[in-house]
Amino acid sequence: MSSNNSTPKIGVFYDGNFLLHASNYYNYIHSQRRRLSLNGLHDFISQRVAEEEGIDPKRCRVCEAHYFRGRLNAADAAQRGSQLYHDRVFDDILMSEGVHTHYLPLRNIYGRKEERGTDVWLSLEVLEMALLGKIDVAVLVVADTDYVPLVRKLIAMGVRVMLISWEFEYTNDEGTRIVTRTSHELLNLAHYPVLMQEVIECGLKQDNQLIMNLFVQNPESRQGDGGVDSGYDGEDEQSTGRREPGARFTSQILSLKNGYGFIKYPNNNLFFHNLDVIEGEFSEFSPGDEVEFSIDKNDQGQDVAKQVKRLGAGNPKGNSFWSGM
Repeated sequence: MSSNNSTPKIGVFYDGNFLLHASNYYNYIHSQRRRLSLNGLHDFISQRVAEEEGIDPKRCRVCEAHYFRGRLNAADAAQRGSQLYHDRVFDDILMSEGVHTHYLPLRNIYGRKEERGTDVWLSLEVLEMALLGKIDVAVLVVADTDYVPLVRKLIAMGVRVMLISWEFEYTNDEGTRIVTRTSHELLNLAHYPVLMQEVIECGLKQDNQLIMNLFVQNPESRQGDGGVDSGYDGEDEQSTGRREPGARFTSQILSLKNGYGFIKYPNNNLFFHNLDVIEGEFSEFSPGDEVEFSIDKNDQGQDVAKQVKRLGAGNPKGNSFWSGM
């Protein structure tokens, strides 16, 4: 615990992929239906450190913040609809909060794009700042056991460690079970472990303003500034500006597999699950069929087709992107 006259230097270090999973959970699964706010998270961290250190909250501020994540290259992102736009919006958000970005290209591992090296880079950055005396409290927004050696080293150097953790599980639109767990070894080692899911649930029940501010404001209140002051990753449902809520579209089925398929749609084809079919049976669909559908987001923030129904013979009605092409 610090004396009341001390001003601890706080550094926050984000595993971007972990933070994205948490934000997606609250945006798509939790009753809040809102993303995490980077600004609100920093305010929460400052307040929590002040409580743990026993000092005046006014003397407690984040002085260093760093975000680490693997990212698609420009060519790959251009094939994913408005991904490049969303990446740029999120960069604006990070800059507005004074967060330094550290990106590594996603690697093609056995046909899949995966992160490699971000955990090592994060650890090296934290250690360098600790050695240079730039931080007194390292706030780690991470989950993996791989960070245990880092935490042990920080403890040996006299740097206090706060661990921001989440634990939840749910089934996404593709029927995949998403499980997020924080290493119990990390939780046991950290000076100040913070179980965010418990803190948030308790705070919401009490209408605690600090906890309410952990989430972005309603989209209407953010129009005009692009959500830079409060949004987490810029992937807002209204950000495309090309469709109204409840709009229906028509296009063609591109391909079908066991229980799911893809619909032709610019600039990226839309995934749909057999549970998203609202009339008829999935087994009746064939590639080339005209279908009508709405568009929503999955838990990764990607466009997917919902409420899909097969159209009969004749000219389909709706906002087809493919007429005249």
